[in-house]
Amino acid sequence: MSEVKLAAETRTEFGKGAARRIRRENKVPGVLYGHGSDPLHLTLPGHELLLALRTPNVLISLDIDGKSNELAIPKSVQRDPLKGFLEHVDLLLVKRGEKVTVEIPLHAEGELAPGGNLLEHVLVALPVEAEATHIPEAVTVSVEGLEAGASVHAKDIKLPSGVTLAVDEDAVVLQVLQAQVEETEGEEAAAEGEEVAEA
Repeated sequence: MSEVKLAAETRTEFGKGAARRIRRENKVPGVLYGHGSDPLHLTLPGHELLLALRTPNVLISLDIDGKSNELAIPKSVQRDPLKGFLEHVDLLLVKRGEKVTVEIPLHAEGELAPGGNLLEHVLVALPVEAEATHIPEAVTVSVEGLEAGASVHAKDIKLPSGVTLAVDEDAVVLQVLQAQVEETEGEEAAAEGEEVAEA
């Protein structure tokens, strides 16, 4: 897992006006908390943070005011609903060797059994416990040949060494739904009727 270094500054101004000023400078307000310490209010570089957050559960090495180095992972990210820019980020303080609970993205690979069935992601991310410096970026699940009615449970997913489930092992992660044949036939008949009417 890659580690991203970011320079952060402590901030003493709070409120919407201060946050707007920070964002005008292409920076992002954030809070670092954890380990029972007081929350530390920070200003982070906007573009570098945006690039870092493209990796789920990225490990961030914070150089705070050029005085101290802390490790953190993103816990909550607020984006502008329309423009998508970063508005605020909550960072969780972590230590090397420490276990943390995070959600890692699930990727399905392989072809379902023929028949036009649909794959439903009951969970889009899998809750796991992993060492803060060894959080997997994603897990891949094979759905090759699965028939309608089949499901994949959390316990069926092969996790990397040192990573354990943080969810009930019988929790359904993916399931295969039967294709809606009747609706499709009805739609085709309606389409044919339209073509006849147009002719």
